[in-house]
Amino acid sequence: MGNRADFQGLGVASFESRMADHMKRLIERYGGRPFVAPSMREIPLQENTQALAFGEQLMAGHCHMVILLTGVGTKTLIETLRTRWPLADIIHALRHTVLVARGPKPVAALKEWGITPQMLVPEPNTWRDILSVLDARYPEGLTGMRVAVQEYGASNPDLLVGLQARGAEVMAVPVYRWALPEDLTPLRTVLREILQGHVQVLLVTNAVQIDHVMQVLSKENQVEAFRESAQTMVVGSIGHVSSERLRSYGLPVDVEPAHPKMGLLVQEAAERASSILAQKRPARS
Repeated sequence: MGNRADFQGLGVASFESRMADHMKRLIERYGGRPFVAPSMREIPLQENTQALAFGEQLMAGHCHMVILLTGVGTKTLIETLRTRWPLADIIHALRHTVLVARGPKPVAALKEWGITPQMLVPEPNTWRDILSVLDARYPEGLTGMRVAVQEYGASNPDLLVGLQARGAEVMAVPVYRWALPEDLTPLRTVLREILQGHVQVLLVTNAVQIDHVMQVLSKENQVEAFRESAQTMVVGSIGHVSSERLRSYGLPVDVEPAHPKMGLLVQEAAERASSILAQKRPARS
């Protein structure tokens, strides 16, 4: 079994940050040529200045509505506010604010603190669905309302414009635990290797990695080229959250291990890489 799990010299890329050295050793152990570059660095919650600026407005009673787009972002937002204000005061302020939850994940996050949103956006939870819910509740529009939109990852300009068109004063509140590395040179180097066809396998171990990679590619107008390259590679994802994020950007998912562990991801990708490449490449020739 161990001999069958072998990349056979294929180029294997990863955007792992915290465990980059471990990932590199795993790829080498399974016979791959590693291309590993960090895509994330952790930001202390108390340095999340935009979320704290929102907190000032919330605690002063100047925010009429908060639209919560993600469960992770909701949790991170409250954890960030807790670095400056008592939790009881935060909960009190949120309970006196109209809360709009986009789907069940923000609802579950709020439930941990005993908070229930006034409005729930139904599936498929698009920005249009959010606006439809608001139109039904506020047919006269949102004039005079200060609306905060909790973002996690990419912003949604269509939603922000739609709210403004209804008369709202909109405050985008990006919340995060992670930012791009201060030095992007290693990441850009690996991306260049991918675009030049020197990498045959891509392993993704965190959904935020993809957000950050797409940010870098977008600034350099290389998103479409990366998508095309991904169609010729074996793309492995550590679990369903990362897989959903990959697909949301139009990227394939070829390998997802039975259990979300880095070692299993590398092993299963090594076992299946040759056969997957044999299926993918003739289809494009």
